[in-house]
Amino acid sequence: MKRRSLLQHAAALTGAAAAPWALAQSGNYPHQPIRWVVPYPAGGGTDVLARAVAEAMRGGLGAQIIVDNRPGASTNIGAQIVATSKPDGYTVLSADNAVLAYNEYLFTKLPFHPEKDFTYVGGLTRFPLVLVVHPGFAEGRTFKDFMAYVRANPGKVNYASPGNGSPHHLAMEMFKYRTKTFLTHIPYRGAAPALQDVMGGQVPCMFLDLAAGLSVIQSGKVKALAIGSAKRAPLLPDVPTLAEVGIQDTEVYAFQGMLAPAGLPADITKRLNTELNKALASPEVVKRMQDYGMESLAGTPEQFRAMARAEARRWGPIIKATGVKLD
Repeated sequence: MKRRSLLQHAAALTGAAAAPWALAQSGNYPHQPIRWVVPYPAGGGTDVLARAVAEAMRGGLGAQIIVDNRPGASTNIGAQIVATSKPDGYTVLSADNAVLAYNEYLFTKLPFHPEKDFTYVGGLTRFPLVLVVHPGFAEGRTFKDFMAYVRANPGKVNYASPGNGSPHHLAMEMFKYRTKTFLTHIPYRGAAPALQDVMGGQVPCMFLDLAAGLSVIQSGKVKALAIGSAKRAPLLPDVPTLAEVGIQDTEVYAFQGMLAPAGLPADITKRLNTELNKALASPEVVKRMQDYGMESLAGTPEQFRAMARAEARRWGPIIKATGVKLD
């Protein structure tokens, strides 16, 4: 037998031997704890939701899910950890707007590609962003008053955000782009200190996600002028949408889903997706999402991937037009 034939024969035998092992590994899934990487600090909305869903998934999977907080670099640290992990179903990621729609435009060089380096497992949730002002901001009694003041004072009105490249930051950049206005960005390290300064009157306004802002809006600590959803939020029925106040094509949401490394076997993807959807339908998770004005994104991996890529196509031109860069 020629040397080439011998090599081909050996390769065929190796592949035949490897196939049952791969099937055994997949069929026995999961047989160890699963690591859920959250690219934000503990205690935030993304972390809280991940822990609630992880707990709800544990029973169906028959395995523990350990949340591993890896914040930094606008979510790139956590995302890169997952992108370079083995595609065996034991490492997953909470991915949001930054990973899925923003960072490929915000960074000149990204250590991963959101479409090529991940397996899309399924959606988690989305929730709208709300334009809020300090209740003592006299020029912001109504949305009309706010816009009149901003237009008359370009650059003199500051706005807060949880940080450069956050959904809140880019929501205001889209708002500025659509309305042809200029407000000055004051980035903070997290949503809590940004909101604290808006409530204290140090900064007059910001876009605030409904999940974090519902209680302070309802208590009157900040005033909601408009919401970035297609329809009014049931929990804030008196707050008009941006479209209703005349700002078209400016729907702004924070959204999240679960990713795994590229190459995850189809049966493991299906298993994770099935248990994820069951968890999102569990009474505990449903109540938590309803309490925070969150909308479930339960569905297939293909549906979540299509939604995420549509968001990337929507935001790319806006980010390029506004010139926002993070490197």
